Amino acid sequence: MTDVRVLPESHKYAVCAPDDMPIKGYYKGIYDEVYVFFHPFIKPISIDYGLFEPETYPGKNDIIEKCEMVTWKNFLSISGIESYSNLDIGLRTQIFGLKEQFANKETADRVRDTCEKHQIIAPMEGFFPEFLMNRLLLSIKKKGHNWIWSGDEFCTERKLEYIDDLIKDNDCLRNQRLNLFTNENEILLTTHWDSHFSLLCSDKDTINRIVKNTNLEGFFCDEKTEIYWSLRNT
Repeated sequence: MTDVRVLPESHKYAVCAPDDMPIKGYYKGIYDEVYVFFHPFIKPISIDYGLFEPETYPGKNDIIEKCEMVTWKNFLSISGIESYSNLDIGLRTQIFGLKEQFANKETADRVRDTCEKHQIIAPMEGFFPEFLMNRLLLSIKKKGHNWIWSGDEFCTERKLEYIDDLIKDNDCLRNQRLNLFTNENEILLTTHWDSHFSLLCSDKDTINRIVKNTNLEGFFCDEKTEIYWSLRNT
């Protein structure tokens, strides 16, 4: 008879909150606050728009150097989409990430049409945003952290990384690094596999400093915020 192997419960300081409960409730006792920050759109400037395909997708530093960042606020303005919640639903609908009763094909079509018209690349789900990661890592370094742990989705595999090496590495965000956390668990950066935003978890003062230094676009979670927050706000 074969024994059934059951994984131990994940360390909450090292993984993304599940999508079936409030985010702050999941991290209670570990992180005081959680900030949802949006992954920006990408506007190629000195790089071919056609390279943004899975086989040829540019690296982090190529995007930073050769593209412009388009915020969700900017995208709302040029697309006519009414709110961040509707934009999140449109992005999720595009990747078939919502049940039919929650999807909005009209908004998804508007996202696609706007991207095609303005030669803009929509953010990819489940990956840290290239434009923001060097800024975030530098901001964490300014807090006195030279090293950071990186882990896969459930942090069953993790590796201690030198922050300067991650900043220089052009392809480091394409290697299933979904969780980054400091050695004493003061700060967690994590991305949900089916979402176009990430979570910054820490105390409020630290988050405020990082948000200001990095110019993040997003919002603090309240006691009811879940991964599918946009469905509650429509």
